[in-house]
Amino acid sequence: MVRIGQIGIALGVLGAVLAVMGLFPGVTGLPPTPGIGTIQLLILLTGFTLLIAGAFIYAKYTFYSYQTANLAQQIALRLSMTGLLFSGMSAMADILGFGSNLRTETSDIFFGAWQAAGLIGGFLVASLGVLVYAVAGISSDSGVEPRRPIVTAPDDDTLPIIRRDPKPEQDKEPL
Repeated sequence: MVRIGQIGIALGVLGAVLAVMGLFPGVTGLPPTPGIGTIQLLILLTGFTLLIAGAFIYAKYTFYSYQTANLAQQIALRLSMTGLLFSGMSAMADILGFGSNLRTETSDIFFGAWQAAGLIGGFLVASLGVLVYAVAGISSDSGVEPRRPIVTAPDDDTLPIIRRDPKPEQDKEPL
């Protein structure tokens, strides 16, 4: 499972590089243009998304590789996806047509302070979701045995049936 954690690190680094390229396109050697464009925003949002996805993959397969996600971790994952969605919608508001500065023949789109605040705020919410995911799980080193599925073989030679044990073995009372 260490290899999958390394893939998460690689995705995170790729996302960080894309985010820097989206924020500062002059790094790539292109001449800077006034304002911020659609492709620049798409590259920035793709970088943020890859960064968050890489962080989730790293946290999952480094700390909780053989465990299913608990409720707090599932909520944290959804919180991060909501933050990324909020970032995308606020950054692309004028481009998608529901922003306050719509494109006309004489004016171009405008990336304003409220859109930048929405972009950064959504990314901070997504980052908070990654932190909650990393902290909320039960680590393999904590000594607490996680609940594992019980696999039973069916009567015929089809796939095994997997069911969840309602109580872990250490919590069962003696008869």
